[in-house]
This record gives sequence, structure tokens and C-alpha cells, in this order.
Amino acid sequence: MAVQSGKDLLLKVDLTGDGQFETVAGLRATRISFNAETVEVTSLESAGGWRELLAGAGVKSATISGSGVFRDAATDERARQIFFDGEVPSFQVIIPDFGTVEGPFLITAIEYAGSHNGEATYELSLASAGALTFTAL
Repeated sequence: MAVQSGKDLLLKVDLTGDGQFETVAGLRATRISFNAETVEVTSLESAGGWRELLAGAGVKSATISGSGVFRDAATDERARQIFFDGEVPSFQVIIPDFGTVEGPFLITAIEYAGSHNGEATYELSLASAGALTFTAL
């Protein structure tokens, strides 16, 4: 895989629930992390005393974070509404030369900041709230 531009990692939100995704406006940085809890099944019979893990068990999760500049666009307004209403809409993460991850996410944190002589900025944190799908490119 060739080197990719960070701006190609996109976070999109379903604005109206109709499956039409819009890129979250003003993002400068985006990050996605996948996790899977382990279920240990080590016993006295484990070969050489090595830990054994149960395949396919445990809870899977994903987290997304992003930061950017406040633009007061439709996606900014929608993110605020999602947070304050406790909604769990569909989001998409486009990972360049890899694929698209899609599914329900809960906005767990939204922060706004600004300095006297600078732009208004925000940070978002999201947690997966259901099954995610992956579509390879």
C-alpha cells in the first residue's frame, strides 16, 4: 500500500437517517481504533503453561476521535443534536486504500475551545454502539 494523505481518512454522519452520509465539516484529524476483549481459557493442561485464548469470544468495539475547526455547518449542528439527544445514528469511516467501516456510534464527548487570537476548535469522541460492517476497497 502506498503512502496516503491523512486528509483522506474521512468521518461521515448520516444526517437524516436515509443512508446519505456527509463528511463531518472542519475536521483536521481523525482516528479510529478497533478493540477485542480476550477470554482466557488456560488450564493445567495448556501446552507448556502458555496462556490460551478462546477464538471468536469477547466483546468487540471501536472508538473514533476527531478534531477540527468549528464551521457551523449542517454536520456541526447534527453532531450537537446527536450528543444532546443521546442518539445513535450511523457513521462511516473511510480508510484510504483499505475500506469503509459503517455502523451505529454514540458521541461520548464533544469539546469546544478557542483562543483570543485563534479559531474556534472542537474535538469529538465516539464509541461503537452495535455491529459494524467493513467493506474492502
